[in-house]
Amino acid sequence: MCGRFALTSTPEYVGEALGVLLSEGFPARYNIAPTQPILVVISGDRQERGSNLPDRRAVLVRWGFTPAWVKDPKEFPLLINARAETAIGKASFRAAMRHRRILIPASGFYEWHRPSKESGEKSQAYWIRPREGGVIAFAGLMETWASADGSEVDTGAILTTAANKTIRHIHDRMPVVIKPEDFTRWLDCKTQEPREVLDLMAPVQEDFFEAIPVSDRVNKVANMGPDLQEPVTIEAPAKPPKKPDPGDGQLNLF
Repeated sequence: MCGRFALTSTPEYVGEALGVLLSEGFPARYNIAPTQPILVVISGDRQERGSNLPDRRAVLVRWGFTPAWVKDPKEFPLLINARAETAIGKASFRAAMRHRRILIPASGFYEWHRPSKESGEKSQAYWIRPREGGVIAFAGLMETWASADGSEVDTGAILTTAANKTIRHIHDRMPVVIKPEDFTRWLDCKTQEPREVLDLMAPVQEDFFEAIPVSDRVNKVANMGPDLQEPVTIEAPAKPPKKPDPGDGQLNLF
């Protein structure tokens, strides 16, 4: 699962990394949460021969996917993630997988390790970022939902896959990362059918990410500063009290 992420690079850097022209600037965002607007990159119109303009466009969508056939979004669950293994066949995502695949630029994401109550451990938040830094692109899906009065809302979800060894001790899922050399193939919904991009939805290589323990301040949407990514020391779990030996302090006659 991916429930929070960040995009803290400059618009110029993001535009260059994803091969898209950004007409407007935007501030660094350290705690992007569901239902908020997120920047996504889509395939645009092919430029005329000789043009140096990119074929991609950047748009804002609401993070929380709503299929076009939904009548009332208030009665439909908030779909912030889509499982890569089932998105092709699932009714909610089938059309978007075929026609509206997107890239979601990010500097990294947050994940929570939630141990069992029996373990005695506390939940721990992690800031997970690429070891080499920079901007990465999550695989995503987009859908435009239209209300009865004709108003439209562009919505999106992040595709997730099984976690690799680096992330598995924290959570069993992680976002699908599309490599720069695969951007065009992922976005090409005209010639690349969903089954032809299945290979792009595999877990990223083991050493791609690093996981940094951070404070639980990220749990609160109102906290939006760079301090959310400052490392913290993980406290060792408290040891359960030792059970008294029935023979302690008593004279054993046998």
